[in-house]
Amino acid sequence: MILFCGPSGSGKTTIVHHMLAKDSRLKFSVSATTRKKRSNEKDGKDYHFISVDDFKKKIAKAAFIEWEQVYENGYYGSLHHEVERILSEGKVPVFDMDVVGGLSIKKQFGEKVLSVFVQPPDIDSLKHRLTARATETPEDLKRRLDKAVHELTYANQFDKILLNTNIEEACLQAENWVNEFLQAS
Repeated sequence: MILFCGPSGSGKTTIVHHMLAKDSRLKFSVSATTRKKRSNEKDGKDYHFISVDDFKKKIAKAAFIEWEQVYENGYYGSLHHEVERILSEGKVPVFDMDVVGGLSIKKQFGEKVLSVFVQPPDIDSLKHRLTARATETPEDLKRRLDKAVHELTYANQFDKILLNTNIEEACLQAENWVNEFLQAS
């Protein structure tokens, strides 16, 4: 399995999309979330968008490899059936997730996982990226930035730290690390 984790706005989703387009061995593991769908997102492709009640029912049925309440009524999780489906196709699951969820998967699966922490150059760059997306309310922006400051303290718990100062260079570095990991597996 391959994990790309980091603060919101770090570039992890862009890097994951690049990797999926470049490497046919990889397949995206679609996470479930209770947050509202953004205008550019598709249910079942970007996330499985479900209600808080449905999410809690899945928790009770142990349907998640990992899950987390990131914000009030803002749940995210990785579904067992999603990973099993990818593995049954002979593909390598790729996760685009928050830091705590990534560390949970790393702890469960150990050496079967390459964990990459995507780090922004600094908090000002992160704020600029999140503002440029124009998808955040001022309250959401503050909450994401506060969370990012905390998440940055976890970087050294990942196998690799990918400093994203230039997205093209970051994508090339990610390609190299994924190739090394898959060739060694």
